[in-house]
Amino acid sequence: MTGAPRLWGEDVDHAPSATALGAMGRIVGAAHLHTGLADRLACSRDRLPLATFAVRSARLPGTLPCAVVRPGSHEEIAALLRCARAHRLPIVPYGAGSGVLGGAIPLAHEVVLDLKRLNRITDLNEIDGTVTVQCGMNGGKFEAELNARGWTSGHLPQSLHMSTVGGWAACRGAGQASSRYGKIEDMVLGLRAVLPDGNTLDVRPVARRAAGPSVKDIFVGSEGVFGIITEVTLRIWRLPEHTRGVVLALPTLDAGWTALREIMQSELRPAVVRLYDEVESKARTDGIAAFEAKPFLCMLVFSGMKRLAELETELALDIVARHGGEPADDGPYHHWVDSRYRSYSPQWQARGHYMDTIEITGAWSALPAMYAQMRAAALALHPAVHFGAHWSHVYPEGACQYMTVRLPPMDEAEALALHDRAWCEIQSMTLALGGSVSHHHGVGAFRNAWLRTELNAGLDLLQRLKDGLDPDNLVNPGKLGLRAAPGARSLRPD
Repeated sequence: MTGAPRLWGEDVDHAPSATALGAMGRIVGAAHLHTGLADRLACSRDRLPLATFAVRSARLPGTLPCAVVRPGSHEEIAALLRCARAHRLPIVPYGAGSGVLGGAIPLAHEVVLDLKRLNRITDLNEIDGTVTVQCGMNGGKFEAELNARGWTSGHLPQSLHMSTVGGWAACRGAGQASSRYGKIEDMVLGLRAVLPDGNTLDVRPVARRAAGPSVKDIFVGSEGVFGIITEVTLRIWRLPEHTRGVVLALPTLDAGWTALREIMQSELRPAVVRLYDEVESKARTDGIAAFEAKPFLCMLVFSGMKRLAELETELALDIVARHGGEPADDGPYHHWVDSRYRSYSPQWQARGHYMDTIEITGAWSALPAMYAQMRAAALALHPAVHFGAHWSHVYPEGACQYMTVRLPPMDEAEALALHDRAWCEIQSMTLALGGSVSHHHGVGAFRNAWLRTELNAGLDLLQRLKDGLDPDNLVNPGKLGLRAAPGARSLRPD
């Protein structure tokens, strides 16, 4: 991070003018406008690990927001953006702060728009199999309400209970059942958003369209830079009649990759696929006999109509058997079910470790080199570094490789330099091997440095779109690889 350390309580004199505050207060009501230090601190960070490291040392990862505003409707958000434009106040939209790349961190004393008051389902259409939901609804509450009515969103990220539905769409997220239901971009049928000038964009929810390029997909994954999504209409599914999880022991990673590729290319649709490298497998299978000779753990879950799910399971197990895999004790599956929404990073971070996760996407043909090179780079960082990987979002053409890098407690300056080196090497290797630097965590501000290489001329296209929609660069400036606000802080070393 650049500049002198920013301690808690710094930057408290950046409040907007009384005129601007009064205008915002009249829009949302005085009870929903906050300028106190505690409220501003609460919205000064997301779950970016580098932000956690800063907080441990009583530093701000970015800057304090100058105010926190909590609108309660689409119309209030539109009025707030018109007010922000009139007073030239930069805005950062904030859901639940579960992002891990700094997308919700204020970098230039922006006003934070906390969206959690927009928190309800407005329509569930059981004929079309769709639901319309406001952007600030908590993911766990959303799924529970759907379940109570016999439906599921199919979008079940580890962050389910600490994220919002709007955040899923804004960051182009993925849930643990992505191999069956797809990522969020496969689920969003329509949306409503407020553009930076306060005007409304409505993308009607229809099955398919050929009315020009997909405007919807400009906003799914846009992380708030083109406007603020206020509600989405999602495709949903009936709760499955039957679910079966199986645990498999595999002799090699190559056998695991090949079996999963053949399963997906055979048009089978497992709800969940999880293949672990030897390090992560050992932590989950210690003492299970099957893994003594075949040390790689794979879990498959099939769900849906009972006869179909049972047949898919049988066909998938036939493929696994051809590559030397065998069924094993199902204890690891039940442990995963019980802990699937638990984050493991805080327990290590609280003890002074420097833990981060990096998820990238590669083609099946590239994954062996990606894993070997990235593992070697991580292990070269420090004698006591931990590196583990798993593959939990798989497709006919490739998969997401999700890696954990953990450094032990050490001098902070040394740790931050090693942390940055890990990111630089792994992201650069991803690009060199033809992959994407992000599968589902998004970009935020932390991945800005690699967007030029990945998107090439596409980044210029996005900047021109941003300039046209937001000529004053007021809505989440500096995120998604786009132009920062004057004087903005950087989350990474220059």
